[in-house]
Amino acid sequence: MTIPLQFILPLISVLFATELLDLSSEDSRGESKIKVIIDADTANEVDDLFALVGAVANPVLAIKGITSAQFHTSPLASENSVLESQKINEDLLKLMNVSHIPLPLGASKPLDNVDKPQVSEASDFIVSQVNALAEGDSIVLVILGSCTNVASAILQDPSIIGKIRVYYLGFWHDPLSNSYNKKEFNSGNDTLAMNLLLDTPGLDLTVMTATTSQHLVFEKSRVVDELSDKGDLGKYLLERWTTFDRWWTPVDPEKNKWIMWDVAIIESLASPHLATVSTFLAPPENTSRSISIFTEIEEIEMQKGYWQALGAYFPNAR
Repeated sequence: MTIPLQFILPLISVLFATELLDLSSEDSRGESKIKVIIDADTANEVDDLFALVGAVANPVLAIKGITSAQFHTSPLASENSVLESQKINEDLLKLMNVSHIPLPLGASKPLDNVDKPQVSEASDFIVSQVNALAEGDSIVLVILGSCTNVASAILQDPSIIGKIRVYYLGFWHDPLSNSYNKKEFNSGNDTLAMNLLLDTPGLDLTVMTATTSQHLVFEKSRVVDELSDKGDLGKYLLERWTTFDRWWTPVDPEKNKWIMWDVAIIESLASPHLATVSTFLAPPENTSRSISIFTEIEEIEMQKGYWQALGAYFPNAR
């Protein structure tokens, strides 16, 4: 009896700890770090801010740049939503006293067609950073929102495909049936770009789905406690939490809890032992190839690691 490939692939677990060594660089103390560029639609939500702060504070990650992304489908977005993301990116790094991380501005609109990039400072930056890598080296591109900037970089210079690993937060997925639902906010902000990533042969693509990341939930009471000694940064994050209009749901109007979708993908990259990843066939309407998808996370340990990293970043706290 022959078992169809689509039922075999979801059962294959992929070990990332060894592979991630290929992405690492060494800091001034000779310690290995994972080289990362984060593409973020920061102004879209609350979790984006927490994810970026956690990434900068995480000792395992070497952040080579943070690019801003558009989120034009939000009812709260301005006519140029990428500028909103850019402003918060700049605010966060200033509050963290970080000046060495570049903050290139991303495209203000999604792709018009799959053959034409939305060229921006962000896409140019991604191409230049990848092309500057040493022979055999590579870098992780983490997409927290729309895929416009990364897809544009690939369209501008397809030669970068073999030097990048893309971590994408998007769509819904049932690992048992390997069925996909692309009607998800990030995916909807540039469906052409999202499908381009799925359709690109040879692109190393790992997805943190909404299905999996929804299980990482921060409680306001703990957030208030953890941020109480983090100075102006803590105040900034708390103000964002309390003032942001959670327009998509009437549940929990007091905002006592918040799903930390974006934190989940950052923590899974930094601490791969806290997440389960398996190989699946891409959606049937896309190129027939395998992609990697996170199917489970250890949310309690992720929270613990997140706050430990942030605490270490502020050594004089408490």
